[in-house]
Amino acid sequence: MKYLILMVFLLNSCAHMGGKNAEDEKFKAIYEKHWAQNMERYPEWSTWVNWKDGIYNDRWSDNSKAGIEKNKQVVLEQRAELDAIDRDDLSDEGKLNFDLYKERMDYQIEGFQFPDEYMPITQLGGMQQSIPQLLNRMPKRHLRDYNNLLSRFKKIPSVIDHSVVLLKEGLQKGITPPKVTLRDVPNQFKSLFVRDYKKNPLTQAFTRFPKDISESDKKRILLEVKEHLPKIINKYKEVHKFVKNEYIPNCRENIGQSTLPNGLAWYNYSIKGHTTLDKSAEEIHQVGMSEVKRIKKEMDALIKKVNYKGSFKSFLNYLRTDKRFYFTKKEDLLKTYRDISKRADAELLKVFNFLPRTPYGIEPTPAYMEKSAPTAYYHGGNISAGKAGMFMANTYDLKSRPKWEMVALTLHEAMPGHHLQISLAQEIEDIPDFRRRGGYTAFIEGWGLYAESLGEEMGMYEDPYDKFGQLTYEMWRAIRLVVDTGMHAKGWSRQKAINFFKSYAPKTLHDITVEVDRYIVWPGQALSYKLGELKFKELRQKAKKRLGQKFDLREYHRQALRHGALPLNILEKKIDQWVDKELKL
Repeated sequence: MKYLILMVFLLNSCAHMGGKNAEDEKFKAIYEKHWAQNMERYPEWSTWVNWKDGIYNDRWSDNSKAGIEKNKQVVLEQRAELDAIDRDDLSDEGKLNFDLYKERMDYQIEGFQFPDEYMPITQLGGMQQSIPQLLNRMPKRHLRDYNNLLSRFKKIPSVIDHSVVLLKEGLQKGITPPKVTLRDVPNQFKSLFVRDYKKNPLTQAFTRFPKDISESDKKRILLEVKEHLPKIINKYKEVHKFVKNEYIPNCRENIGQSTLPNGLAWYNYSIKGHTTLDKSAEEIHQVGMSEVKRIKKEMDALIKKVNYKGSFKSFLNYLRTDKRFYFTKKEDLLKTYRDISKRADAELLKVFNFLPRTPYGIEPTPAYMEKSAPTAYYHGGNISAGKAGMFMANTYDLKSRPKWEMVALTLHEAMPGHHLQISLAQEIEDIPDFRRRGGYTAFIEGWGLYAESLGEEMGMYEDPYDKFGQLTYEMWRAIRLVVDTGMHAKGWSRQKAINFFKSYAPKTLHDITVEVDRYIVWPGQALSYKLGELKFKELRQKAKKRLGQKFDLREYHRQALRHGALPLNILEKKIDQWVDKELKL
């Protein structure tokens, strides 16, 4: 459904690790075989990582009922093969790789009891979004690339049919997204009904061709595009009619994951996977309440600093409504994001002694998904595929995109946040690809939120309103701990969650509503940001206390990121080992 969900789903995959002994080599042979199997089973993911230069870029995953069951069986067979490995005979690095690999595979198998395949459409993803997104992110350098694009394009109807089967069965079983979250989905489908191939999101990839592709090949490809586009549009129209008239009206009214069959266990499973911590929903709820209280005190102090005389509530309303805080042109919003990113780039060496090679850019969220999309998100780059990382900024409804949030958001999505961390992980040469290409949400999103706080050391918050924006974003993530657990474990209504959010953060009502609806259809994911950030800050303070004058912030950041994304308990062990080594020098 989402880029980060897909990464976690495929963590039972890897590509390369230098063997250090016979057992390491034996393990390597197993996981390299698994990686090849998984790249073939999930060709969309193989496209993202550019495996074997796009060998499966002409295919889609088999998401039929039979295909899903076959994939589960393959995982069980792969897991059984791990029993042939004697962990005690592995090298230290081999033990870490084995533990991570086995843990993620066991987690995936545990998840077989929770049939999320019956919810292939939400306002955040599904056939109406993921298909055009993938087609537009595919390589477009050679004739082979365009032939792959064309092959995938022509197979869209079968992909749609498989999803419809799952939607109908999910409806029968009562396993659906909440009705209220799907209100914009019919219009998302409508955006794909454009008959002009130059304007349809599904065929944007065919509007430009490299110079070395012949006119005859271009003509052939475009003839097929024009022939199949009406058929694909008609298929989408059929699904649109079903989704609008049958599916959404009969979706569940309840919003909490705990209201689904075996729902409370399902939510606990979601918490475990996204946070990598052994914490209950109630514990996390209380951490959130404590953080909300702490951050509000900092906000109150800043309000006094800017000499605002009204109440906290009126200040939040002032930030939501005063025209000085909003752009009137989309181009100005994007230009400012790009300006901020270049300012940030120049300050990175204050807090880092190493940087990634992969470049990044900033683009607007595609129009066909912008209304229900979050404020921003990040697409990872890939040097071998010729793809830069991309910070996607939402330009829909400019009156809901305040200027004071832009610095913190840029630091989170680009540098030193997601682009820096994910690119560095992809550029590590001596770890297997299941670590380089995969990830743990609490690490990745925790780092993103931690990166926002680094704006202080980087001199990015000289404007007090930018600083209040950073506090707002930290408050936003603390609120998530409260409302996510509130809705999914404590019986909170959607409106109660919106009201709580609105009471403590100046984000606009549109933004708040989109966010709350995101938490509803992606249970537990929103918990990872704050819990991960708290762990990065805790380990930084712990290392600083132990090392004293020997503590180097830039080296702490190198040590935190040098292994790629890790479960938070393993991250703590790695930082402790580094500190122990430094103390002996």
